[in-house]
Amino acid sequence: MKNPPNPEESIREVITNFVRDCRENKARAFEGQRYWDEPLVGFADGKDPIFQQYKDIIGEFHMTPAEALSKVYPAELDEHSQVYVISWILPSTAAVRSSNRRETEVPSKLWSHSRNFGEICNMVLRDHLVQTLRSMGYRAVAPFNSMHFRRLEDSPVGIASNWSERHVAHACGLGTFGLSDGLITPVGKAMRCGSVVTDMPLTPTPRSYKSHTEYCLFHSYGTCRECIERCPAGAITEAGHDKEICRKYAYGKIKETVGPTYGVVTTGCGLCQTGVACEGRIPEPPGK
Repeated sequence: MKNPPNPEESIREVITNFVRDCRENKARAFEGQRYWDEPLVGFADGKDPIFQQYKDIIGEFHMTPAEALSKVYPAELDEHSQVYVISWILPSTAAVRSSNRRETEVPSKLWSHSRNFGEICNMVLRDHLVQTLRSMGYRAVAPFNSMHFRRLEDSPVGIASNWSERHVAHACGLGTFGLSDGLITPVGKAMRCGSVVTDMPLTPTPRSYKSHTEYCLFHSYGTCRECIERCPAGAITEAGHDKEICRKYAYGKIKETVGPTYGVVTTGCGLCQTGVACEGRIPEPPGK
């Protein structure tokens, strides 16, 4: 079906239905309960200046949407080609969040299964949306899943990649950054995000925020600091988030401690995403 009458709603429906029915969204070790609630979906014009700004903020290595799409279709696109971005948020369920909220040193088993097995749902969702768009006659690529995706261990901003799902979600109107570097969305910070680039014409989602840290109580009002208190590694301070300290703890100590016990390869941590004011919502300003 080419040019659906309401393309944004059509895309939302594809993503929502897939997450609802995806077998990888069911925790087999926890009686089939879900990892992710209903997704949030946003859109952006791939030629929005913010994507060029990311080359200054993150690094020249960070791809623009046009660059990501042209790597897959090098002979079919030029500077006049239209490019759009689809981004989504997969909110952690209340059960996943609650289980991790009780922890203080290592993530809960359910949280770790969500990070390890639940992310498979996100990976296959990216590919499913790409195939859906291509079947409709559009060009599409999921940069995170593509052979062109790269992680950089030692960039000018520390550990980084050439396609940041969080920054893309911010560009698509889905949230702003917190002190811990997590993205605070209308459904909170306990989530995962994904994206696809396409030439399907889409109406961009307005960015209702005035700054990239607007939803963070510390950045906006100098209050909260709960993520600092929640971090067992001391990786978060008023100066921000130390990626190297965080990584060593999350993928060193935690992985070695609970990885084999939980039966997962990727454990993550997520303690700063739970037990905080922005866990499941945009926190209210002080005094409200």
